[in-house]
Amino acid sequence: MPPGALKDEGTRVQVISAGAIAGLVSRFVIAPLDVIKIRLQLQHRQFQPIRSAGTPAVFAPAEATYQGTFATLRHILRNEGITAFWKGNVPAELLYVCYGASQFTAYRSVTLLLQTQLPVKLPDAAESFIAGAGAGAAATAVTYPLDLLRTRFAAQGTDKVYRGLAGAVAAIYKDEGPRGFFRGVAPTLAQIVPYMGIFFVTYEGLKPRAADLQLPWGTGDATAGIAGSVIAKTAVFPLDLIRKRIQVQGPTRTRYVYGDIPEYRTTLGALRTIIMREGFRGLYKGLPISLVKAAPGSAVTVWTYERALHFMIQQSGDRQQDALL
Repeated sequence: MPPGALKDEGTRVQVISAGAIAGLVSRFVIAPLDVIKIRLQLQHRQFQPIRSAGTPAVFAPAEATYQGTFATLRHILRNEGITAFWKGNVPAELLYVCYGASQFTAYRSVTLLLQTQLPVKLPDAAESFIAGAGAGAAATAVTYPLDLLRTRFAAQGTDKVYRGLAGAVAAIYKDEGPRGFFRGVAPTLAQIVPYMGIFFVTYEGLKPRAADLQLPWGTGDATAGIAGSVIAKTAVFPLDLIRKRIQVQGPTRTRYVYGDIPEYRTTLGALRTIIMREGFRGLYKGLPISLVKAAPGSAVTVWTYERALHFMIQQSGDRQQDALL
């Protein structure tokens, strides 16, 4: 099957429904990893060399609350309980449902536009990149306030900044105005355009090759999704970290699990400050757990989307066939 052969399958309603289902399932699966990733990304202390007598220098974060993925997991579990791994899950579920529906709908629409309105046929890789980038930008713009709310809830420690979703929306609007819901949108759009472009180029390129392997239970789609996600996430991770730092700015900045998060006013200012204070390694805090999260997240998303879409198409075809009998 050639790349992109399935891009125009299904009606608009079927695509929206399959995307929403994929987002819902994916978010529930990766929620704990997302909380751990956000906590690591918000650490702003520099990794400093520590030398003991007669031993080589090693690197460890100076006075850091968490010193790695497993330490973060243990700390949250011990101090906040297992439910803390689903902090911010309500706005996150809304985010993933809306994002999944918007993303796959926009991807399908942009692809069909490129295939039907251009005088020449674009190469498959260019078509996938443009469609993926456009889909990512559109979905991000629509759902960004939910992404900001998800980050702020995940950044809360035992002392609550916001007690509930409605209270958070009211407090942000009152203290920060409508613009408060879009803190960090610039690095987010700068990140999501290349991320989704690279992801869909890789995914569409590997999907037919994985299909030739005839892997069981549709895992060829999952395998292509994992590869696309890992490559794309690594390429744009510094912008994702900057986005998280900016999202917790504002009047509540000192009330999160890290009470001394520096103040960042612009994307470039945040980039300079992080490099100056934390080094280039600081731009990749949380990358390992982010890749661990991104791989199953993307695999579950594309696997669920393809299965849900094919199921709805099949059911629609069966109903049409029964009507003819």
